[in-house]
Amino acid sequence: MNHFPGFVDFYTFYELSLKIFQYFGFGDNAQWMSYLTAGVIISFIVINVMILSTAFYTWFERRVLGRFQVRRGPNRNGPFGIFQPFADVLKLIMKEDTIPSEADRPVFTLAPIALVAPTLLIMTVIPMGENSFLGSLNIGILFIVGVTSVNSIAIFMAGWGSRNKYAILGSMRGAAMLISYEIPMALGITSVLLMSGSLAMTQIANSQDIWFIVVMPLGFFVFMAAATAEISRTPFDQIEAESELGSGYNTEFSGIKFAILFLAEFMAPIVTAAVVATLFLGGTKGFDPIPGQIWFALKMFVVIFVLLWFRATWPRLRVDQIMGFAWKGLFGLGIFNIFIVAIEIMIFKTEDGTIGTSNMLIMSGINWIIAIVTLLGLMRIYGHKKLERPTPVPSPLANMGLEVD
Repeated sequence: MNHFPGFVDFYTFYELSLKIFQYFGFGDNAQWMSYLTAGVIISFIVINVMILSTAFYTWFERRVLGRFQVRRGPNRNGPFGIFQPFADVLKLIMKEDTIPSEADRPVFTLAPIALVAPTLLIMTVIPMGENSFLGSLNIGILFIVGVTSVNSIAIFMAGWGSRNKYAILGSMRGAAMLISYEIPMALGITSVLLMSGSLAMTQIANSQDIWFIVVMPLGFFVFMAAATAEISRTPFDQIEAESELGSGYNTEFSGIKFAILFLAEFMAPIVTAAVVATLFLGGTKGFDPIPGQIWFALKMFVVIFVLLWFRATWPRLRVDQIMGFAWKGLFGLGIFNIFIVAIEIMIFKTEDGTIGTSNMLIMSGINWIIAIVTLLGLMRIYGHKKLERPTPVPSPLANMGLEVD
């Protein structure tokens, strides 16, 4: 697989910094200074690339939603409205940063930072290439699970720090939903760990001779549904439902604080797409001569577009439906998928501990049949029955054409 030379390569920056520090005569201190400098450079690149990508994504989402809803979307600032994200950022920065008089100021201020920081931290364990220092953590998937759990705390901080009853209601619903969906998401990840035999994101991507979305579609469905709920996207966006909760946990935020919350919300689909592409779509694997980073970006784009398609077409669920889907649907499907995958691994694993491509194809056929039958049965059980519309009965208090004494 071809890769861009020096693409977010820690060792390239390290060697360059080492030569510079040695040239200026730092001696024995040059190594740790170079190590720190390389990390700062990569962090600076990743943070700015993610922020610019999020800005572009906000424009892309609004344009695509406009097409779905038969309207134009942003089209005034720049060609095709491409400068609209920069106009939005400028407007939010210029707005007054108000804090309610009864708010818990430290908690209120730290909440946006606590929400956006985990989103950026996840990108540190996404393997972008063979020599990328960002993807070298050997327990990367555990790191992702641990970091994403901070979001529930950040959302509750935002509601509690506001001292607004509607914000607190929204944050309580959000915390309950995020905690509930972390369990199905972990179950979906467990099946990936069984197949790859590793916790490292690089090893998970390299073990996919056949993409895991093909081998275990039920595990992909469980993980994708739970991840969509974790990022509060339609149809699981009840925690910030304007019509029901007055914008939810971010009701009292304005100015730059609201901009950071806005940044975290729109950065989440990009990070989710990166995780899905690594766990289920083979990461940077593709076909030569196209570099692996290009394949990875294309896979991310497809996942982002699917998430956007969901938002444009699906209605918002009620909070009881959201919680019921987690515990009555995804939880059981996740456990069932783990048992199926474990049994298949026990049957098809060879003496050297690997599963051949032919056996993986057999597993794919079996799992697709099981997934289709299971999902159809689940829809049959939990789907709404067709009911006859009852004949309306006028109330005697409504004076609907009835004789009144």
